Amino acid sequence: MSKVYLVPSVLDELATQTIPTYLIDAVKDCQVIFAENERTTRRFLKSICKDIVIDNFEWFTIHKAEEEQKISFRQKIKEGKNIAIISEAGCPGIADPGQILIELAQQLNITVKPLVGPSSILLALMASGMNGQQFEFVGYLPIDNNERIKTIKEMETTSAKKNSTEIFIETPYRNNQLIETLLKTCKATTRICIAAELTSINEFVKTKTVADWQKEKIDFHKKPVIFLLQAG
Repeated sequence: MSKVYLVPSVLDELATQTIPTYLIDAVKDCQVIFAENERTTRRFLKSICKDIVIDNFEWFTIHKAEEEQKISFRQKIKEGKNIAIISEAGCPGIADPGQILIELAQQLNITVKPLVGPSSILLALMASGMNGQQFEFVGYLPIDNNERIKTIKEMETTSAKKNSTEIFIETPYRNNQLIETLLKTCKATTRICIAAELTSINEFVKTKTVADWQKEKIDFHKKPVIFLLQAG
């Protein structure tokens, strides 16, 4: 009977110390790898274990052709092979396209084994000082400026009503524009956490009120960032 291992990868390629050694045994127990990015996954596996023979695996890339992926995934399970699902960064299935394959594995009643590793969402929440009992990850905000402002106001209202932490992300080259919109849209007492480049030597995690952020010179252009908001 096949098993599906959910293998976390590094958030920063130099932060191999964040990967538990038992992941290596899990990968070695697999014959098939579904990776969000094959090239970086090959490099990642070599960085955590030089003994892994990369070309011994059957490789499939997780992409938008969902039905094609599902057919391949289903076939490998039918062949009784163990499968590793590996995200581009962090944990498979969490803000990650591998979720559609995990859903299929559950439908097929296949054993799914989630493995411990870094999650930028959880690391940011841990370090933010915001409510870790009640929180929501809302993913990417709308690109359209009016829709984005509306969504930010809705998040702030939800946070105030539920005393919750709202967690969201942005494409790195639009980080500064998002921060500018947050600081113009939110109330002065609302707290914003910016968690950037987590686990790297340049890791940055700060929580301040909107009023305090407005006094800062901020530049997170092209940096991986998790944003958190809690109404004050």
